[in-house]
Amino acid sequence: MTRNKRKPSYHKASCEKTPNFSGQHFLHHPGTIEDIVNCAKLSREDVVIELGAGKGALTTRLVQKAGKVLAIEYDPKLVERLIRKTSSYPNISIIQQDILKLRFPKEKFVVVSNIPYAITTPIMKLLLAPASSGLEKGMIVMEKGAARRFTSASIRSDYVLYWRMFFDLQMGRTLPRGSFTPPPNVDSVVLVVKRRTTPIIPYKHHSLFKRFAEWVMRHPDVPLNMVLKSIFTPPQIKQLRRRAELDADMSVSMLDEWKWGEIFLTMIQVVPKPFWPKPSRHSRKKR
Repeated sequence: MTRNKRKPSYHKASCEKTPNFSGQHFLHHPGTIEDIVNCAKLSREDVVIELGAGKGALTTRLVQKAGKVLAIEYDPKLVERLIRKTSSYPNISIIQQDILKLRFPKEKFVVVSNIPYAITTPIMKLLLAPASSGLEKGMIVMEKGAARRFTSASIRSDYVLYWRMFFDLQMGRTLPRGSFTPPPNVDSVVLVVKRRTTPIIPYKHHSLFKRFAEWVMRHPDVPLNMVLKSIFTPPQIKQLRRRAELDADMSVSMLDEWKWGEIFLTMIQVVPKPFWPKPSRHSRKKR
């Protein structure tokens, strides 16, 4: 692959305002980097995307393991440094770009990255869009608090519920603060992401499920029965509770992704379309 350095299409002032630099802590410890790369189990068949390549400590190990590496970095000085550091590797493209303005390929790829902590959730929303991203697996370094929210047994966010229909998210090892420059004030972990071989719901329903997740997660602490009554008739609820072994008095947040998948699939089978959850105002504005 030919080396590719894209000039950013932003003015200098916008570079100073971009959120990408906030919360960025560069990995430097060789042992930690080696562990992350080894756990990714890369092969020469893999296309790897590194988001926030920074000073290139992780990048130089990725190019030795993967078939192709796309290193994304916004800071022009760091881009020049990356070009010098990886000049002997023909299988890397260095792309100067704002992470949040990337369009991820629909073809299969792997992500191994130490992402800027301040924009963790926006990055994950782009990565884990099942229909527009070809992400197959990932090893993503992030703040432990964010990883805990994404993997918790208690699901309190519509986007986390949506992701978990299509991806398995597991919290990996905790990384020593001394592995970073500057050391973060919070604990860091590796989030392990794997696309489900068989998604909990079919991909063709992903847009509808996103709307459904926004609806049911509006009030995660209310009893499940309140949400069910807004969609199903009493006889349908009775049958659903019996078949799915649901406790209607438990809070919405205590259901796992598998139970929500069963509720959703039941909805599209037995509930007429006019009674399905409507798009939120936020969703309509985005369109």
